[in-house]
Amino acid sequence: MDAFLHGYEYILHDIARVSALTLELIGVLIIIVGSVKSLFHLGQGLIRHRTINIVIELGKTLALALEFKMGAEIIKTVIVHDLTELAVLGIVIAIRALLAFLIHWEMKMEKNDEKGSEATPTEKSE
Repeated sequence: MDAFLHGYEYILHDIARVSALTLELIGVLIIIVGSVKSLFHLGQGLIRHRTINIVIELGKTLALALEFKMGAEIIKTVIVHDLTELAVLGIVIAIRALLAFLIHWEMKMEKNDEKGSEATPTEKSE
């Protein structure tokens, strides 16, 4: 029975490591694709002489990528061996959660600013 559990532990360890790395890779790819897309939209705005706010678009991309990366960190808790690793992992998760909160807050403020700037011209015309 001990041999079975030991083998099962190795399998779980390997699955967790592969899953965590896959989620990390997906998060990185989302950041890369979203950043390129945002730069493309910014370039289009500059060429067409339009004011384009890419902060919300990029913020959504970063928030999505952070969700994948936090998922990877949660999976990594399965393969933690001691309290020191758990403490480091907890700090990383806390920092990523704080970053996600700040990104969502910034996107909310940016949307409010856009709504305010859209309302201003109609107020001036009255």
